[in-house]
Amino acid sequence: MIPRYARPEMTAIWSPDSRYGIWLEIETLAMEAMADLGTIPKSAADEYRTKGKFDVARIDEIEREVKHDVIAFLTSVAEHVGPESRFAHQGMTSSDVLDTCLAVQLARASDLLIAGCERLLAALKKRAIEHKLTPCIGRSHGIHAEPTTFGLKLAGHYAEFARNLERLHMARFEVATCAISGAVGTFAQIDPRVEKYVAEKLGLVPEPVSTQVIPRDRHAAFFAALGVVASGIERLATEVRHLQRTEVLEAEEFFEPGQKGSSAMPHKRNPVLTENLCGLARLVRSAVTPAMENVALWHERDISHSSVERGIGPDATIHLDFALHRMAMVIEKLVVYPENMARNLALLGGLHNSQRVMLALTQAGVTREDAYRLVQRNAMAVWQSPPPRPATALIDRLKADADVTTKLDAKTLDACFDDAHHFARVDDIFARVFG
Repeated sequence: MIPRYARPEMTAIWSPDSRYGIWLEIETLAMEAMADLGTIPKSAADEYRTKGKFDVARIDEIEREVKHDVIAFLTSVAEHVGPESRFAHQGMTSSDVLDTCLAVQLARASDLLIAGCERLLAALKKRAIEHKLTPCIGRSHGIHAEPTTFGLKLAGHYAEFARNLERLHMARFEVATCAISGAVGTFAQIDPRVEKYVAEKLGLVPEPVSTQVIPRDRHAAFFAALGVVASGIERLATEVRHLQRTEVLEAEEFFEPGQKGSSAMPHKRNPVLTENLCGLARLVRSAVTPAMENVALWHERDISHSSVERGIGPDATIHLDFALHRMAMVIEKLVVYPENMARNLALLGGLHNSQRVMLALTQAGVTREDAYRLVQRNAMAVWQSPPPRPATALIDRLKADADVTTKLDAKTLDACFDDAHHFARVDDIFARVFG
C-alpha cells in the first residue's frame, strides 16, 4: 500500500505489529478461558499475559525456516514466555487465530469507514440545505431537461450515502465473527466455552459452524458492500467533474493557494481530486470478484483465499477510507456558482418548460399527440436557432403560433414559464431525506 492514498489510522490496523498483537491477544484470551475451565494451569495463562511478547524481525526469521507464519509467531512468543508457553494454542488450529484476527481487523476497519461515511453525510447535508433552493438545470442523457435545485442534487447523494452507512453497519455485523473450534471445526480438542469467552472479549460473536475456517460468504458480503460504497463515491465525483467542465462551470473543486493545475498551461484548474476518487473506486471494486471467488473452498478448508485476503483486506479498506474522507473534503470545500447555474438554465430560451405547455394544451382539450407536435415544432426551431438565444425564445414563438394561442391565452402561457413551479415540492423531498 502506497502512503499517497492512505490514512495512518487505517494503515495501522494492517501493520505487522497490529496483526501480531491481535494474535497474541487471541492466544492469551484462549489460555485464560482454558485456565478458568481447569484444562491448563492458571499460572500458564498468567505468564502468557505478563510475559507474552513478540519480535516481528524474529518471526520473519523463523518463518523463513519453518514456512509457517503462526508457528513462527508462537515460537517467537515462547522465547519470551518460557516453559509455560507449551500450554498455548491447546486444541487450536492456525485458522482459529488467522480468521478471528481478520474479523477483528475488518471490524476495526469498518469503524473507520463508518466514521468517514458519517463525515461525508454531514458535508452533504450542510451543503444541500445551503443550496436547497439554488436553481439549476437538470440533465438527462447529459442534455438539458427540466429545472431542479443544486440542493436536491446533493440531497439525492445524501440519501444514497445514508443507505451506504447502513450497508457498512451490516457489513461490520456480518463479518465480526470468531472461530476457536480446532481442526475441521468440531471442537474435538477444545471446549466451545473458550470460543465464547474469546469472542466476548474481542467484541465478536461465535461463528455457528466454522469448518476450520469462517465461511467466506461473510467476507464476500463485506467486500461487496465496500464496492457499492465506492460506486456511490464515483457517482458523486463524476457529477462534480461534469459540473466543473469549462462549458458548464456550475461547481468546482476548491483550488488551494499556490496550487498548480498543469505543468504546461498556467491557467488550468483541473478536477484532480474527483478524478482520483473515480480511480480509487475502481480499485475498491476490484476486490469484490476475488472475495466472491473465495467462497468456494475445498471441503472443510483450503488456503486459496489466504493470499487474496492478505491483499484485498488492507487495500480495499485503506483505499475506501481515504476516498470517503477525500470526498467529504471535496464537498465541504466545493465552490458553487449559482450565477452560472442561472445562465445555463436560460441557455435554451425556455425549452425546459416544454412539458408544462404540452400538459396545458392537453388540459385545454388537445390530444397528447397533437399537443406534443405543436410544442415540439416550436421547440425545435428554438433549439436550431444560433445562440445566444433570448430567455423568452420559446414563449415568444408559442405566442406567435395560432394553433397554440387558439387553445391557450397569454396569461396561461406565461404561467407555464414560471420556474417557481418546478420547486414547489422541494420541501416535501427534503422532509423525506432529512426528516
